[in-house]
Amino acid sequence: MATTQHYLWASGHFLLLVASLRYFLPSLLWRSVSAVWYKGTHPISSFAGALVSYAIVCQKSLGTPQPNPAFIKRALLDENVQYFALAFFWWMSRPITIALLPYAIFSLFHALTFTRTTLMPQFLPPGPPATAGGPPTPHPLAKRLQVWVKTNYDSAMKIVAYTEIVICARVVFGTFILQNSLLAPIVFVHFLRQRYYQSAFTRDAIAVTTKKIDSLIRKPGNPPVVAQVWDQAQMLIGRWVGTTLAPAGEPAPRR
Repeated sequence: MATTQHYLWASGHFLLLVASLRYFLPSLLWRSVSAVWYKGTHPISSFAGALVSYAIVCQKSLGTPQPNPAFIKRALLDENVQYFALAFFWWMSRPITIALLPYAIFSLFHALTFTRTTLMPQFLPPGPPATAGGPPTPHPLAKRLQVWVKTNYDSAMKIVAYTEIVICARVVFGTFILQNSLLAPIVFVHFLRQRYYQSAFTRDAIAVTTKKIDSLIRKPGNPPVVAQVWDQAQMLIGRWVGTTLAPAGEPAPRR
């Protein structure tokens, strides 16, 4: 049975999803929209919902915070803590619309799963047992929802991985045109480095993007200095990325 904490967690994801849509749609139509839907100090904002949901998940996975190195290291390696910290940074920073997209995608899948497993059984009758004397089967609508989530999950995570690369480019470029703080690329590049070690989707997205950039830079006719600068940049990035707190193996998926 779902607990109050579970409902509060789900409410954060529903809030994030609805407020994100309210913020996205006018932006896509080139219309002005209030920033309160992005990071307002009142409860009805996208990143307020993110902070609520991720705070609950972090507390459940890590327990009560403890002032010792072992707990701090474990927290830094937890991807939920990383997304919580990033959400807090975005909540404090100047709005960057695309920064909402990964959180909105996560919330969509969490909201659909919560609807299927917790809300639908309260309103929709179960189906007949699959075998004589067996437990009832889920309602057909719940089964279709489950299939859709399972079928589209990997594709959605690939979109998140590529979107996070675009966000990285956006905050780096935004620093030069004074559209975000100098701290934004520092924070996000460090976040993306951790995602590289913890997510196969991110590694694949970075590999594909790097290969595409490499082919464009080495295109016949380009000045040789461009390739030299690119090679030097890759070497420096490779050295920096080589030092990380990430443990061996893949972590447990976010909840």
